[in-house]
This record gives sequence, C-alpha cells and structure tokens, in this order.
Amino acid sequence: MKELKELLDSRAFERRQVVLSSGKTSNYYFDGRKVSLNPKGAYLIANIICDMIRNDNVNAIGGLTMGADPIVGAVGVAAFEQGMNMSLFIVRKEAKKHGTMRLIEGPALQAGQRVVVVDDVITTGGSIIKAVQAVREVGCEVVKAIALVDRQEGGAEALLEMGVKVEAIFTAADFGL
Repeated sequence: MKELKELLDSRAFERRQVVLSSGKTSNYYFDGRKVSLNPKGAYLIANIICDMIRNDNVNAIGGLTMGADPIVGAVGVAAFEQGMNMSLFIVRKEAKKHGTMRLIEGPALQAGQRVVVVDDVITTGGSIIKAVQAVREVGCEVVKAIALVDRQEGGAEALLEMGVKVEAIFTAADFGL
C-alpha cells in the first residue's frame, strides 16, 4: 500500500485549480491512469483489488471506460495468476451505434452474476453509477464498487443510497487534500 500511495502522490495528483467533470472547481486534479497504465502501478493496484474481493464470490469485474479500463485489465491478469475465476467487462459511455450495438463489452454478463465495479476516482459517483445501472439492467448483483481514490465529495454516499457499498483504496484525506 505504501508503494502505491507514493506512486499516486508523485504521479497522479496535480495540485492546481481545475474544473472537474461535475462542473465543480477543485484545488487538485487526480488522474489515476498515470499510475494504472504504469507496469508497477498496475501490478500494485491489481493485487490490492484481488485481496479486496478474494472472499466476495465475484463472477466479473469491470467499470465505465476510461478510468476503469487499465484497472480491469490488470486485475484480470492478477486474478488469473491467483486462481480467481472471473470475467472482465467494460461499460461504454453509450451503446455502439453500429455492429453489435453493445453497451457492455466483454464476455456477456448473465443475470444473477456477482460483479464488482471499479474506477480510478470517485467524486460525485457519476461514472460508477452509470456502470452500476448498466450491469443491473442485465440482472447482475453489484457486490461493491472500488475506487483508487475517493475524493470524499458525496459519491460514496450516492452509491450507498443505491445499495452499493464503496471501498476506496485511499481517500483524498490520505494525501492531505
């Protein structure tokens, strides 16, 4: 955990004024992809998440593109190495307009499957909420949502109101924010 925290702090946080996708202004920006797309970072993230879901009887793990993409891929490799049998999925921001016209990519999810939704950051919860709604429409049970960092700006509470437990590897407070 210490190694991952150091990587996130040195590579993923930009301490400056930014406007977030929610429209809010913040004194920092967090881009988890700067660590989840780094081999060491991906390895650390994947193994921590595998530990977090090991006893949850999970059938699949995924999330909304883009923040979840590298995390999902890394967790898939680590899970395979650890003998954890699960499939992976990515939720598009909108269904394809051609071809398969799918909203959820990857092996088809089945009603009743237990899934975990991941993302690099949770602010208002919008990305994770979209992913949760998509997999629930298929009939999946969302066991929990996992984020690398919870900005502690209401997203976890919004998901809890939907009946989704949120576990963050770190919170903004862990970085003095």
